[in-house]
Amino acid sequence: MASPILAVILSFFIPGLGQFYTGQFLKAVGFFIASIGLAHLSSYIYMPLFTTGTLPSLSNNIIPLIAFIGYFALWIYSMYDAYCAAKSK
Repeated sequence: MASPILAVILSFFIPGLGQFYTGQFLKAVGFFIASIGLAHLSSYIYMPLFTTGTLPSLSNNIIPLIAFIGYFALWIYSMYDAYCAAKSK
């Protein structure tokens, strides 16, 4: 029997790890790859900060900002989905 709390904790640290723990391997890979892609896109918000010392205007950051919001939503949903999957087992 899978522990729902452990599934949530695993997904808290790495999105998809809770799904892997509950036996949903394809879903785990999907969450993991999507989180890596969104994290990579959202990292472009901070690139100008390291090169020029200032952040550009919001209009130049709209794609990375949407990616950051998407990553946060995926992270939260990953924990919720892992909890539900572990609870149903």
